[in-house]
Amino acid sequence: MKTEWRIFLIIAGFLFGATILYGAWTAGEANGHIEWVGTTALALSFFLCSMCGGFFWFVSRRIDLRPEDRPDAEIADGAGEVGFFSPGSYWPFGLALAAAVAGLGLVFWQFWLVGAGLVAVIFSACGLLFEYYSGTRRTAEH
Repeated sequence: MKTEWRIFLIIAGFLFGATILYGAWTAGEANGHIEWVGTTALALSFFLCSMCGGFFWFVSRRIDLRPEDRPDAEIADGAGEVGFFSPGSYWPFGLALAAAVAGLGLVFWQFWLVGAGLVAVIFSACGLLFEYYSGTRRTAEH
């Protein structure tokens, strides 16, 4: 996780500098007004990278060093089970469809369609999250 938070925070620093430079550059144009769309997009990108970098930094303090983070690690240190990966799921399609319905509601300014789309987004996200959840674990004692 050490590498990840450094990469994200370096990119966030670049985006912060680019935001200031872009805002100053567009303010120096002939009309003297800042171009807000690009400045806002760069600022939001800075905040997103800062949030990801901060999360990875927080997690990296709580876990042991992984083989990727150690300079003396061997390739064999990373061998073994990596985790569980879903062989296939229809929930991402449902999530995209629900987001499209909510987006169409915004496009046509139909609040009932936005509401239906957001409910479907929440339902689809829960379905994706709990797809392999089978209840509480039972031990041999129970």
